[in-house]
Amino acid sequence: MHRRPEVKAAAQLCGIGPVTASALVASVGDFTQFKTGAQFGAWLGLVPSQNSSGGRASLGRITKRGDDYLRTLLIQGAKSAVMSAHKRSDRISAWLVQLKERVGWQKAVVALANKNARIVWAVLAKGRIFDPNHVSIKPGEIVGAVVGAVAATAWAP
Repeated sequence: MHRRPEVKAAAQLCGIGPVTASALVASVGDFTQFKTGAQFGAWLGLVPSQNSSGGRASLGRITKRGDDYLRTLLIQGAKSAVMSAHKRSDRISAWLVQLKERVGWQKAVVALANKNARIVWAVLAKGRIFDPNHVSIKPGEIVGAVVGAVAATAWAP
């Protein structure tokens, strides 16, 4: 495996191996140039095109803008991960199994490629460690959860 810590961190994700990780690190360089993971996914061309008018939202195929090679590597890795998701027990694999049943194999592959791109951005731009069982909490939900926990303990006998 590559010696750079960024490559090792990116290669922790299911569907991203050392080749994809080193290609991402070499091509992008500084991940902080993107404000969000969604912006990074859009830069790679992994988001649906949008045709909206008059309050009607219409999403199309992926835009395919950005680096063809990186997008291909992420899609190929995602195909492998989707095919073997039923054998794993982490949160992402469970999400993949139900997503594949709901929307189909191809859309699940692209969704995982986009999710992996966003996770790689979060890991490398913010210096976080990848946790496959992470549950994200929106800032407003933290206050509600704390208030709910305090109210529950205040009324406990």
